[in-house]
Amino acid sequence: MADLKVDLGFGTLKNPVITASGTFGYGEEFLPFFDLDILGAIVTKGIFREPRPGNPPPRLQETPAGLLNSIGLAGPGSSALQEIIRRLHAKTSTPIIVNVCGEDDDEFAEVAAIFSAMDEVAMLELNISCPNVKKGGACPAQDAGHTARLVKRVKEGIRKPLVVKLSPNAADIVRVAQAAQDAGADALSLVNTFLGLAVDLGKRQPVFANVYAGLSGPAVKPLALRLVREVCRRSYVPVIGMGGITSGRDVLDYILVGAAAVQIGTVNFYEPAAAVRIIGEIEAEMDKLKIKDLSEIRGKLQAG
Repeated sequence: MADLKVDLGFGTLKNPVITASGTFGYGEEFLPFFDLDILGAIVTKGIFREPRPGNPPPRLQETPAGLLNSIGLAGPGSSALQEIIRRLHAKTSTPIIVNVCGEDDDEFAEVAAIFSAMDEVAMLELNISCPNVKKGGACPAQDAGHTARLVKRVKEGIRKPLVVKLSPNAADIVRVAQAAQDAGADALSLVNTFLGLAVDLGKRQPVFANVYAGLSGPAVKPLALRLVREVCRRSYVPVIGMGGITSGRDVLDYILVGAAAVQIGTVNFYEPAAAVRIIGEIEAEMDKLKIKDLSEIRGKLQAG
C-alpha cells in the first residue's frame, strides 16, 4: 500500500490533497457528501475582519475547460467564521487552514492574529493574490517588496505556521516567492487564478462589473505546473501546488515538479466528492508505478 503522508516540516498531513480556498465553502457545506477526515487539510473561503458582500452579479462564467469567477471574496466576517470553525472542528480531525484577507496591511495582520489565537486552526494561508477584488487584479503578490513587508508583519503577530498564496499574474513570481520565504513564510501555495476577460458582444461591455475575472480549471494546469516548478527549483520552504487538478495523476505531476502537497479547487464545484476519487487514484497510480512513498518522486523531474 502506497504511503501518502506529507511532512511539511511544521506538521504532517495524512495525504497531499487539500481543498482550495473559495471552492469548498467553509467546510460544513461538504459534510453531506463525504467524510472530511479523508482530506489532507481544508482551506476556508477567504475571510476579512467584517462581513463583505463581494462583487455584483454576474459572478461566474464557464469557459472551454475552465471557469471565470468574479466573486470578490464575499464572506460573513471573522466573528462568524470563528463559530463556523468551532463547529467544523467538532466534526472532523482534518487540519483547518484559514485563508486570511485584508483591504490593507493592518487588516491582514489583524485577521491573522484573530485566527492564530484559535486552537482549532492548524495554520493560516495569507491571500495576497486574489485577482478579482480590485480592477486590474492589483494585489501585494505582484510586488516583491510589498510581499516581504506584509509577510514579515503578519508573521511577527502570529504563532501558527504561515502559508503565503502567490499570484500567477506577477511579473516575476520566483522573485516574489523568494521575498515571501525570506520574510518568514513557512510554506508557499501557488497559483491563484489567472487574470481573464469575458465580453458581451451584444452590449459591447465586459461580462463582469469588475472587468477582469479569475480563470481556473483544467485549462490552466500546464501554465500553473510550469510556475510551480520554477518556484520549487529555488524554494527552501514547502510548496503547495494548485491549478487545474482533476485526477490523481494530476496530483502526482505536481509532486514530480517539486510540490509537497496540492490544493484542488474548481473540480469541487461540479463534483463535490472529487477529493475521495482523487485520493483513491493517487494510491492506485502509485501502486501501478511501484511508488511506495511520495518522496521517491518529489522534485525528480528529469529536465534541464
